[in-house]
Amino acid sequence: MSDSTIDPFAPVPLGPITLPNRFIKAATFEGMAIDNSMSDHIIEYHRAHVAGGVGLTTLAYCAISADGQGAPNEIIMREEIVDDLSAFTAMVHDEGAMASIQLGHAGPVGAGAKRKGLSASRVLAKQAMRYTTPASSTDLNRVIRDFASAAKIAVNAGFDCIELHFGHGYLVSNFLSPKLNRRDDQWGGSLANRARLAREVAGAVHAAVNGSAAITAKLNLSDGVPGGFWIDESVQVAAMLEDDGTLDALELSGGSSFENPMYLFRGEAPIAEMAAVFPTPIRIGFKLTAKHFMPELPFEEAFFLPYARQVRAAVSMPLILLGGINRLETVHNALGEGFEFVAMGRALLRQPDLVDRWNSGDRRSGLCIHCNKCMPSIYQGTHCVLVPADERPGHESWIKRRQS
Repeated sequence: MSDSTIDPFAPVPLGPITLPNRFIKAATFEGMAIDNSMSDHIIEYHRAHVAGGVGLTTLAYCAISADGQGAPNEIIMREEIVDDLSAFTAMVHDEGAMASIQLGHAGPVGAGAKRKGLSASRVLAKQAMRYTTPASSTDLNRVIRDFASAAKIAVNAGFDCIELHFGHGYLVSNFLSPKLNRRDDQWGGSLANRARLAREVAGAVHAAVNGSAAITAKLNLSDGVPGGFWIDESVQVAAMLEDDGTLDALELSGGSSFENPMYLFRGEAPIAEMAAVFPTPIRIGFKLTAKHFMPELPFEEAFFLPYARQVRAAVSMPLILLGGINRLETVHNALGEGFEFVAMGRALLRQPDLVDRWNSGDRRSGLCIHCNKCMPSIYQGTHCVLVPADERPGHESWIKRRQS
């Protein structure tokens, strides 16, 4: 039973900051970066969400270094783009919300972007039909430093929160996986060793930020593949991170862009739409492997909740629940079960003002139908295909309309 005394629209602390409410715009890759930097498209995309009521919006996905890039149109963190990033945070603050930035290293997922595809062990990246490159200890120590440097850049640009990407098959997630991490050194083998990279990254960022911003991490509850990182180990890693005291909250997620992306989304698998956006060589390989790489999974609202409850029972630190949240009743139920925040992605892509609608008394469910046809749109600027072009936040027609 939900606790009706918790008001999701009231201000709430997150580490050293206070959010206007408990609604977080999840990091859903915008695909709108220009020259690996901030753009007006990204700013206007997020303006719609903060003006629409979310307390914290998350800029996604920002690579900590060039070799951490997972797609061509991503932001790469570097000193020369501080002013551009500052324009983003200034807009968010002017709208009365807080700004978060998702920092990560794509690791093996980067193999599809003509990168080395750093990984724990040498494995075949099926989406690119090439093998990944095992990371040396020198590589990993550099990655840890790059996370810290990127966090400093973000703080200097005015971000209120740093989200560390420890999920979805990216580099840190790859090291956590007993299936993909076959090492026998200090970075592999036991869970403590496989969690070393996550803990050292969080520690380095905590030291770099030094209390000037909140720090969260996105952690998989399950990779969604046999033999992968699963809830039994996720609970233990969450407890490790809590004991370290380096994070202000955990965002509980799942799935793998490297092995099973549909585990994160659920619902229809847009295989034909995804294939259409790839170059011919990749398109052929994708079509051959897509049914195994993107198995269609039934959608159920708050689909991560059963696993997330296991983490809630094991730790006392703040937790962020995500996973197809589309109804205000689900939000109240989550808060009543002890989750401090909810993160929403596709529902807000369909209706950026959904939180304001709920707050004004409109209790109708969100209109997202979980067709997942927004997934392939990341290569042309992420959008809901059911929204007319001139109403899509961040796109050319939207910007022209705002300027007129």
